[in-house]
Amino acid sequence: MLFGPIGLFTSLVTGPAWGWRGLRARTGGARGNAGPVLRAVAVAAVLLVVFGALFAGADAAFAEILSGLVPDASVSDGPWKAVLLVLGVAGALAAAHTAAAPVQWDRVEVPAGRPRGRVEWALPLVVLAALFAAFNGVQLAVLLGGYDSVLEQTGLTYAEYARQGFWQLLMVTVLTLLVIVFALRWAPRDDTRDRTLVRAVLGTLCALALVVVASAVRRMDMYVDAYGLTRLRISVMAVELWFGLVIVLIMAAGVWGARWLPRAVMASAVAGVLAFGFASPDAMIAERNVQLYERTGTFDLDYARELSADAVPALDGLEEPLRSCALKTVAQELEDDDKPWYATSWGEAHARTVLDGKGVSPDADWRVCSRLGMELTYR
Repeated sequence: MLFGPIGLFTSLVTGPAWGWRGLRARTGGARGNAGPVLRAVAVAAVLLVVFGALFAGADAAFAEILSGLVPDASVSDGPWKAVLLVLGVAGALAAAHTAAAPVQWDRVEVPAGRPRGRVEWALPLVVLAALFAAFNGVQLAVLLGGYDSVLEQTGLTYAEYARQGFWQLLMVTVLTLLVIVFALRWAPRDDTRDRTLVRAVLGTLCALALVVVASAVRRMDMYVDAYGLTRLRISVMAVELWFGLVIVLIMAAGVWGARWLPRAVMASAVAGVLAFGFASPDAMIAERNVQLYERTGTFDLDYARELSADAVPALDGLEEPLRSCALKTVAQELEDDDKPWYATSWGEAHARTVLDGKGVSPDADWRVCSRLGMELTYR
């Protein structure tokens, strides 16, 4: 599933060669057959140009017909059209090659990596685990000592400290998974002691990586408390949690074997996407941002108006005219929507019920909403 789309891109290289081999096979495979064909095409082109020009000069009606048949060959657009022609032919051959002979990635045999010595394999991972342990120790100290002292030393604000750390920790999680993959490829596996060493070192690294995942999620939660929730923030937090689940699955594979691990990882990804959809992200975003407004008095009205109908129940609890300003766009979309009942989601049906009960205030015009949005954003 991961490598399947790559077959189309590899066909961009192999497709033209495949098409040339097929063309040669259709013409008999002899080089001598191509020469006469090219010479015949060249002679025919010369004859058409010469006699066509003479006939066009002799009769205006015939010239009009030829002008409609001959493609535009202006010098200014010529190079660009040539490039488009090459790209079009290459893309068509790539698609045809992919359809005729798709790459069977599940049948590709990956040779096992050459096992390394214990010191060569374990020393870098032990050093990395020590670095993880030091970082997690600092996180524990910050948690116990409070963030105020850390913010004083770093000069960062509460939100800056949270935002600065999340993306780095997300990248740390991704790189940790890559390190585990390559470490398993070159892991020593001569006897029981080697297998025990692999489980101990990688198990420790995975456990420390889970603490990093928890720290990243905590930092994003801090940032959301300060600035509210968005689709990007909830999406990356969900991805970070899924990375943590993958690490847990790798730890379980170290105990019970790894034959089931690839299917479990793919199944967890599918289940995560379904759960993310069923959780209704826009509803969660609206609910969290309404709570932030009640606590701080700040509200991103422009962003709230971009949310879908799932956000209507949470936004309905706002005071007027903020409520009508936030719901005006969704109400207009639902009013203009003429989809049949089977194409309507539960969120849209529930939003219609909410809006039919109260409606949207006509006083919430663009002037009132613009002024209100500026006041709530920079308050």
